[in-house]
Parts: sequence; C-alpha cells; structure tokens
Amino acid sequence: MKYKDEKYEKAEKGSRVLPKTILLILLCGLSFYLGGLYCGKNKIEVNDVAKAQSSSLDVDDSLQVKSVSFSECSSDYQDYTPCTDPRKWKKYGTHRLTFMERHCPPVFDRKQCLVPPPNGYKPPIRWPKSKDECWYRNVPYDWINKQKSNQNWLRKEGEKFIFPGGGTMFPHGVSAYVDLMQDLIPEMKDGTIRTAIDTGCGVASWGGDLLDRGILTVSLAPRDNHEAQVQFALERGIPAILGIISTQRLPFPSNSFDMAHCSRCLIPWTEFGGVYLLEVHRILRPGGFWVLSGPPVNYENRWKGWDTTIEEQRSNYEKLQELLSSMCFKLYAKKDDIAVWQKSSDNLCYNKLSNDPDAYPPKCDDSLEPDSAWYTPLRPCVVVPSPKLKRTDLESTPKWPERLHTTPERISDVPGGNGGVFKHDDSKWKTRAKHYKKLLPAIGSDKIRNVMDMNTAYGGLAAALVDDPLWVMNVVSSYAANTLPVVFDRGLIGTYHDWCEAFSTYPRTYDLLHVDGLFTSESQRCDMKYVMLEMDRILRPNGYAIIRESSYFVDTIASVAKELRWSCRKEQTESESANEKLLICQKKLWYSSTASSETK
Repeated sequence: MKYKDEKYEKAEKGSRVLPKTILLILLCGLSFYLGGLYCGKNKIEVNDVAKAQSSSLDVDDSLQVKSVSFSECSSDYQDYTPCTDPRKWKKYGTHRLTFMERHCPPVFDRKQCLVPPPNGYKPPIRWPKSKDECWYRNVPYDWINKQKSNQNWLRKEGEKFIFPGGGTMFPHGVSAYVDLMQDLIPEMKDGTIRTAIDTGCGVASWGGDLLDRGILTVSLAPRDNHEAQVQFALERGIPAILGIISTQRLPFPSNSFDMAHCSRCLIPWTEFGGVYLLEVHRILRPGGFWVLSGPPVNYENRWKGWDTTIEEQRSNYEKLQELLSSMCFKLYAKKDDIAVWQKSSDNLCYNKLSNDPDAYPPKCDDSLEPDSAWYTPLRPCVVVPSPKLKRTDLESTPKWPERLHTTPERISDVPGGNGGVFKHDDSKWKTRAKHYKKLLPAIGSDKIRNVMDMNTAYGGLAAALVDDPLWVMNVVSSYAANTLPVVFDRGLIGTYHDWCEAFSTYPRTYDLLHVDGLFTSESQRCDMKYVMLEMDRILRPNGYAIIRESSYFVDTIASVAKELRWSCRKEQTESESANEKLLICQKKLWYSSTASSETK
C-alpha cells in the first residue's frame, strides 16, 4: 500500500494568516497523536535508531522492537487452523457449507501463543518413504482409518499409518486408476499436462501418484469430519491446501490448471446454477481436462450401490452433460467409472454464448477481473478466456519441462513485465539458490520436502530448485502485482494470500519457509509479530526459514525469532549487499509443558 506525503503551500505573511497556521499545527499534532494511539494497538512499537551496529555486520539503519514474549498454547490447540476453526463454525451459516470457508479471527481474538506439537511427535519420515507411511503420533486421528477401512485410504500398523494408495473410487489402488486415466488422456504422458487440482482429495493418493508421472497436483479439501485430510497429505510430502468450493472463488487465477479431478467428492455440480462447475471452468486452462469418477458416471452399472434409482442417476447425468455443453466443455473420453471432458480452446463456442441473450449460464460481464480470487464471490456466469491471449491454451503451451524457462505470454499483463525481466529473474534465482545451498546444505537433501515461497514474483526460487526432491508452494500477495498466472504458466503451483491473516493449512506442514522482502513490503499493513507467529505455526519442528530482508528489519526479526524459540544466524547475501541481509533460522522441537500423557 502506498502513501503519498501531503504538500502544503506556504502561508502568506500577515496577522490574518497566523491563526490559521496555529490551527493547522494543532490539527496536525492531534492527528499525529491519534495516529500513534491507533497504530500502537495494531503494530509492534518501534523506534528508529540511526547507524546501529549488529554483532557481526555493519548496518546503516535498523529497527528496534519493544520486547515480545510468547506463551505456549494449550495442548488442545495442536491442530489449530485460525481461519477454519471448528470452534467457530456455529457462528456461520450452513447454506452451501459456508461455515467451512475462511473466517479469520479479528485482531482482538488472535492467539498470541506457540502451537504445541502432539504428545509423542517425531520428526517426519523423510521423502520418498513418507509417501507410503507416517508416524501416527504426528497426525493422531483415527476417524478416516475407522470409517474408510474398506477403501484402503490408510491403515494403522503399530506406531505408523500406512497408505496403500486406495480411495473411494479406487479401493484396490490408485496406480491402476491413474493408468486407466492415462489411457483416456494421452496428454498425461508426454508433458502436455503438468499442473492439476484434486477437489475433495481424501489423503491425496491421486496427487501422490501423479508426482511420479511428472504432474504437480494441488490437493484441496476442507477441514471437515474426515479430520485432517490436508494434514495427512502434507505429512506425506504431497502438495495440499485447505479449501472448499462454496460461495467464494478458489484462491487461484483463471486459466491456470491443466487438469481438474473429482473422485466421488459429492460436490453437487448441477445445483445453484452450476456455480461450482463454473469455478472449475474458470481455473482450468483452455484445452484443459476435467475428470469425474463416481456418481452419476457409469450410472447404468453403479446406481444400485449409490442409494438411488437408475432414473434419478440418468437424470443427473443428463443435467451434467447439458450444463457442461452450455459452458463450452465437450466429452473427451469415457470408460467404466471415469468420464473426461475438455474445456474448449475455440472462441467460436464462446462467441455463440456472447451472441445469445437467452444463454444460460451467460457470459460474465467485464466488471469483475477473471483473476480476482481473494474473498471474491462465485458468480453464475462463464468466464470467457481473453481473445488477446493466443498461447495460453494447453495445446499452445510448451510441454514440460520446456515451459519452465519459456517466457509466458501473460507476463505482459504484469506492470513492467516482459521477456527481459523474466529471463533476468530466472537467472537471478539460480544464483540465489546456489548461495542458499551453501548456507543451508539441507536444501536438496531428504531433510527438506515441503517448501513455501511466501511472496514470490515469478516462481524463480521454485524453478531453480526444480531438480531437488522437494516441491514449492508459491504464494503471491493479494495486494501485490498479479504474477500468479505466470507461475502457473511455467508449470508450477501457487496461491493468492494476504499475510495479515493465517494461511490455509494445518500446523507443522512445511520444512522450509522462504521470505524475500515481505516485512518491508507489508509492514504498513501487517503486524510483524503475527506474521512470524503464523510462520512458526506452519513450520515443522526442526524446519528452516530463510528470511531475506532489508538491513532495517533484520535485527528486529531476529529478536522476535528468538522468542519463538528459533535459532538464527545472520549471513551476507550472494552480492554482499549492505542494504540487504539473510537470516538462516531453525525452529526447535519442543513439547508442551502442559500436555497430557494420555494418547488421543
């Protein structure tokens, strides 16, 4: 957020001007005083200190912070997700499951304590073994194990959960299920399809299997009675995020994912004007694929097992087909329980939609930006791909891995963005990543799997680390320039977010957090204390943070990190800049002093 200094004209000399001058001074003083009171309630109290010296590096300017301390949260907050807290659900409506959407606590109700790990927590099993097993005490929830035992989602064996790769529509294993899908969609085999989203992901076995096939999947599920689906996915080392298609758009730009998938996720696709399917259409790239398995697909053979009638299932399937056709999807392939539709990349279909005043759903007007996706309501209309974009459809997008370093067409939509800027950013992050690995050798080893770049531009860090055994969630601020389409066009994944609020994930879900100037850019809006508390919540014990900040902020950040029980050291950047420094931090593993000895 930018602020402009007010300019005042010089007052004329004379006795008539003097009262106005005095009045102006009094008003400015009062404004300054009231502003100080307001900001003091929402910001860490700070004082400028000129030419302060750090213990090891010369710093021209620094920030001093009033000392802060953090107590431990009680043990019943071990899986605390501030913006999707079941304790608050009764405050919100049940219509379209709105209570499962993001509802963040107000400032006065924010927790200022450290979230403890579960009693008996252990360092996570390392990738790739983690894809098939995790420690029970790290995610001590038996609901899925008991309720889904016949579908092989997971099973408890001694101190571990084992993941056989089952699911509701593939109880005997996900690999055979995906093999059939690849037979229906050859584009899954040759690098054409790179990014996917799984709505209603279970324990993310589908997304986990696709990783071995070079397809990077965001597994999406709400915090619901299945208890910790997303936490299971991330504990396994599979990309996932808390979310639900309800009344708000998903936090992704338009025309991003190459494929979307729903396996008996029980989303009522044809209800409420088809808004849920319209949202899938919005985030799916032209030429992209939507895969549905489960009701009402294969109703002729399956209806008896779905507690319904064949007539009802036939009607549901016909409604679905009609709705998909009306928003420019065509049936691509169908076999057994799997049906595949492809989003049109031909503007002729959308032109017909525009020229028909009675079409339903209608074409969206231009009053709402297609990429606006942070607390943006769903609308019952079709987001039509921009005709000026000629190379964003799946067929024109370079295949993986060529697309990673090819300048995306949509960079021209970013202020100041062009091919030269993109290539420079790509090169810059290769140099930075090499430097990071010298400072933190754990990068590239099996110690780091889940990585978040908290305020990326074009996904440069993720691209530089693409050959390492890790994945990166690229986060673009909802207040920053919209660069997230470029990230997706490169074949990477990410999300919009506002760091003044909590992220949509469980505690202890990331091994490495990377920050590049976040506090500098957001210090006028976000309280540094709460941002760092949130970093601590989502960082795994023994996990790392690389904080790249202006020299003005770095000592303050280090002092807050100390109260979070992190150990940090200050390092030079690769360019040895005097204006920018690095903090390399590690979160310590600690256990709650009030935790019960009883197992949950």
